[in-house]
Amino acid sequence: MDEETFSLFRAEAESLAESLEERLLALRDAPHNKSLIDGVFRDLHTLKGTGAMFGRTDIAGFLHDFETAFEAVRSARVTVDPELISISLAARDHVAGLLDGADATDGASILARLQDHLTVEETAPLDNHTRANLAPWHLRFSLSPNTIALGGKPALVLAELVRVGARNIRTLQDEISWDDSSNDQASILSWQAEVDAVTSEDDIRGAFLFYEEGLELELTRMPEPCASPQGEEADLLTSSNDDMEACADQAEVPAGPVPTPLASTSVKDQSGSATAAISTSAPTTQAEATSGRGPSFMRVPAERLDEMMDRVGELVIAEARLIEIAARSGEPSLVQVAEDIQRLATAMRDTAMSIRMTPIGSITGRFRRLVHDLTTATGKQIDLVIEGEETELDKTVIERLTDPLMHLMRNAADHGLEDPVQRSAMGKADRGQLRLGARYSGAEVLISLSDDGRGLDREAIRKRATERGLIAADAELSDDALHQLIFEPGFSTAASVTELSGRGVGMDVVRRTIEELRGTIDVASEPGFGTTVTLRLPLTLAIIDGLLIEIGGERYVIPMAAVEEIVELPEALADDQGGNAFLEIRERLLPFLRLRGLLDCEGASDPYQKVVVVGANEGRVGLVVDRIIGTNQTVIKQLSPLHTVLKTFSGATILGDGSVALILDIPQLVTLGVALGEKEAA
Repeated sequence: MDEETFSLFRAEAESLAESLEERLLALRDAPHNKSLIDGVFRDLHTLKGTGAMFGRTDIAGFLHDFETAFEAVRSARVTVDPELISISLAARDHVAGLLDGADATDGASILARLQDHLTVEETAPLDNHTRANLAPWHLRFSLSPNTIALGGKPALVLAELVRVGARNIRTLQDEISWDDSSNDQASILSWQAEVDAVTSEDDIRGAFLFYEEGLELELTRMPEPCASPQGEEADLLTSSNDDMEACADQAEVPAGPVPTPLASTSVKDQSGSATAAISTSAPTTQAEATSGRGPSFMRVPAERLDEMMDRVGELVIAEARLIEIAARSGEPSLVQVAEDIQRLATAMRDTAMSIRMTPIGSITGRFRRLVHDLTTATGKQIDLVIEGEETELDKTVIERLTDPLMHLMRNAADHGLEDPVQRSAMGKADRGQLRLGARYSGAEVLISLSDDGRGLDREAIRKRATERGLIAADAELSDDALHQLIFEPGFSTAASVTELSGRGVGMDVVRRTIEELRGTIDVASEPGFGTTVTLRLPLTLAIIDGLLIEIGGERYVIPMAAVEEIVELPEALADDQGGNAFLEIRERLLPFLRLRGLLDCEGASDPYQKVVVVGANEGRVGLVVDRIIGTNQTVIKQLSPLHTVLKTFSGATILGDGSVALILDIPQLVTLGVALGEKEAA
């Protein structure tokens, strides 16, 4: 395979492996769910076919044997239990390892474990009398005319039929047709065959699992076996040009050029010996190739999406400059063109942003697998509850969320949740619970992970922090400040190091990653009842709608999603130079910050100052500004490493006149305003 083909194969195989893992984990909790069992079998079958299609015989061979063994589950001869799920997950991991170039020899031990576990109650073989009185199946079918054009491989269908006991497979010659204007052999998609009498109808229909659209199938019991066109039985009919010319004569096909087979595909049985060669061909015109309904989705490399987003960002900046130039020129035609481009750029931005948005559910499958493995590693019974899987975030955020959430889950399972004996003594259910939730909150997405375990030990945290010199022995800290200490590098209160946690590394990684995503972390804990860690993350890292403001002659941007309302600053408070005060809005006191003082701006303040009310972190504050300029599309540019210590700003943007405006970090300002307000009120 070339690099592009291998990328397609790998993406498809990884998607199927992930689907297989999710279904196996769901099957663990619902072992009698027939649709899940069928789904697992379908994933196995598709993954096997994908491997065979792309020449990965190691994957196809392993999954063929595994699929055969798992057929005992599908046919209800054995039941699903935790051990079977564990073996099946190990098989899934082996396939993932094969994709990464791992040794294929490990598969034999997995298959051996599976065979040993499947205690199948074999049915007694049919006696000769029963066999003699049970008529074989007569099968007649036609695949969709678009099968070959859409990448289908009839040879795989025929090979699957052979596997379930089909014989005397032959083309339906009276249904082969073509005309002078086309060299189309795609119509040779109709066959008939005999199938062993003891083969189940489900097994026969299962051969057409991925060719059901447009399929015409007749399946009946026949007292007499079908006759071979040559008067002798064969597994498959080998076609050649001469055979096709003869068929054309017998079927009285109008004179014309006989299509030449494009390729011959050998179908092999399990022993590896070829049983026949099936001639196949492809349509020769573009119209024929596109006549059928195409796929609903198309795979696009993530790098192309990133590049497209960069281009859209540059377009937005250029559009802002054009609007600025058009406004200064006063030329009506130029203003009209600029407004049209602005409208189109906005639509393109929204489309590009929607493409980048990914639901949280795209990564929750691996968390279910993690909890399954944690249950085995810790000996604790753990249930995972996931809420808000449809909540969407920028794909860049989603990609980087996996490791932090895994660290948090490992910590919760190892340190937070008690073992069944301890839980029983405390009056709790034997099974611990982890609850992962996601929801929107203004311009943010809140992702929370809760457990119902023992909670954080405040005294142990304080003692450890004092020993490491992080705080003074007599320091007075709020619960939130104390909880934040667990994210310090190397901080751990664990008495011993386990395979899961205890080295004080994971939580530091969590905080660093979330801060790089311009997010924050809140921790709430109640001793004996559990801990909740909440990650507050921006909806996107690329382009936002911004409110452009002016303070002391400098321009800044406030994310519009955080803006709740704008009011006039009362004249009585206009001359007050204090850093904090309260503003009464609809009979409620609202703390507000004077950004002029906070940002150390020079010059006289505007006589008609405005208060922009913003919300974040479940809090609200007012931000006093000199002037509201208007709204604009804001392309977020990351600050340099030298400026990351400036918590007041989350990034910068380029305005239409080419100048730079800093983007205010609203969650940080709201936290500061609320804290100052509480201090003032006290």
